[in-house]
Amino acid sequence: MTRIILIGYMGAGKTTVGKALARELGLPFYDLDWYIEERFRRTIPQIFAEKGEDGFRRIEQNVLHEVAEFEDIILSSGGGTPCFFDNMEYMNGQAMTVYLKATPEILFQHLKMGKTERPLLKGKTDEELMDFIRQSLAVREPFYSQARYTLDVSLLDDYNKIKDTVRLLRELLNI
Repeated sequence: MTRIILIGYMGAGKTTVGKALARELGLPFYDLDWYIEERFRRTIPQIFAEKGEDGFRRIEQNVLHEVAEFEDIILSSGGGTPCFFDNMEYMNGQAMTVYLKATPEILFQHLKMGKTERPLLKGKTDEELMDFIRQSLAVREPFYSQARYTLDVSLLDDYNKIKDTVRLLRELLNI
């Protein structure tokens, strides 16, 4: 059985790398945020607005416990998922956990070129965005670093770099 959970900061490439890895291994790919949105028929920002962060984090934990029981999957967690409750310990007990690690500068580049709207980043200047990334990454790093494996990811701006990252990940996990 193969169960892999990718963790890391928003913009690290969890979904991009996860989809590519799942395609290569012939396994289903799940994005925890997408799964929550589908299940609750609301966007993450709507859930945050209705239930607050505490309410969202409880939903996230419950859904994580459900999806992480699936067999033969690649799962991309939300950027904050490892930082709440015993989520990191739970994920390590259920799967091969991989921290996709990137510098604040690389994350900034990924988020700048990212097509999806991220409520936490809305309206920030480049300088404010860099400060936000540095500060929140410093808080989250102790949780992320508990993953069983760490893979440094560079700018995932073209297909070959994504392919190289998947190859490195497969070597790291020996799969």
